[in-house]
Amino acid sequence: MQAIYEKPKSFIDTPTHFCPGCGHGIVLRLIAEIIDSLDMRGKTIGLAPVGCAVLAYNYLDIDMCEAAHGRPPAVATGIKRVHPDHLVFAYQGDGDLAAIGMAEIIHAANRGENITFIFVNNAVYGMTNGQMAPTTLLGQKTATSVRGRDQVNHGNPIRICELLAVLDGSSYLARVSVSSPENVRKTKKALEKGFKTQREKKGFSLIEILSPCPIYWRMDANESMRYIDETMARTFPLGVVKDWEKGN
Repeated sequence: MQAIYEKPKSFIDTPTHFCPGCGHGIVLRLIAEIIDSLDMRGKTIGLAPVGCAVLAYNYLDIDMCEAAHGRPPAVATGIKRVHPDHLVFAYQGDGDLAAIGMAEIIHAANRGENITFIFVNNAVYGMTNGQMAPTTLLGQKTATSVRGRDQVNHGNPIRICELLAVLDGSSYLARVSVSSPENVRKTKKALEKGFKTQREKKGFSLIEILSPCPIYWRMDANESMRYIDETMARTFPLGVVKDWEKGN
């Protein structure tokens, strides 16, 4: 019998540590598939911080480096400059990248660092019991916005791709999701484009991935996928925001 799919060599064979319905496992598998396809397993270095993203170490069989909360862009900058021939990427969540790490990601983009950033946005702090994040939607209830996020008191959700698009150093910015098989395929293409941007030395790239957190959204897995398509994507529209190949 002919096999139609095999576990990527860059993916560790281990039981999942993620909550039921979480999207992180899908994203990490895609990253492993792409590293294998590029034949860069021995020359790839990943960065992960505090939060659910830190579990990437349990799944990716590549060189990985720990960074303090929010600091992967700074650490990745040093690693990439020392190893310019390596594929360097950071794997971050919304609480990490868009809150404590906001300064680092803005300045990395402004400098045009030739690094790929993978930004998993589930609109909530997942590892620390579901507090409001910078990307929490208006009206969304969390542990620290029990009546729903309020614009007057809490401000608006931050759109990272649109924020970074105004910086001359950013080259490729895209927002995708893992809410359906079709969207997973689009996510893989966006990730491939992010790594292509780096390999061709075109500068800073960031792929934002809308991902479910059923536990702290208080939904089942199917409801959380519909929530991405029907609600979350209205605040965070899917698509390419900036593309060096198209000159925008």
